[in-house]
Amino acid sequence: MFELMDVDSQNAVIKVLGVGGGGGNAVAHMLASGIEGVDFIHTDVWVSMGEAESAWEKRIELLKPYQVNRAIMAASGNPRVKFMHCLPAFHDLETEVGSEIHERFGLDAMEVTEEVFESPAGIQFEQAENRVHSIKALLVATLGS
Repeated sequence: MFELMDVDSQNAVIKVLGVGGGGGNAVAHMLASGIEGVDFIHTDVWVSMGEAESAWEKRIELLKPYQVNRAIMAASGNPRVKFMHCLPAFHDLETEVGSEIHERFGLDAMEVTEEVFESPAGIQFEQAENRVHSIKALLVATLGS
């Protein structure tokens, strides 16, 4: 439905496919119809570690409509929908980056709200644990005995 392409280190582009008409609710409608019936909702950080702060404003403005929040989770229509994130996540003001984003842009959270991140639907820590075991298995397989 949409594609975020890193054009260069200073710009990001979102392609919205299949949304006609325009209007203020086009993105909300696309998200709601695009996630209906899903079992998992996955997101990633909006600003990467080491990314130039000059790129933050444009990236945040582009991605704000895609924040995973209670409404997005509910739009799945699946009471057992799970939330995934590859971490780290900026879901509160407890980090230096989270605080800076709040000061500069007035956001309490970026890609996911604290409510979703800390909810029973959040399985991001189990996901991270599974990645550790997968990486260890790859190391064993490639390094041999």
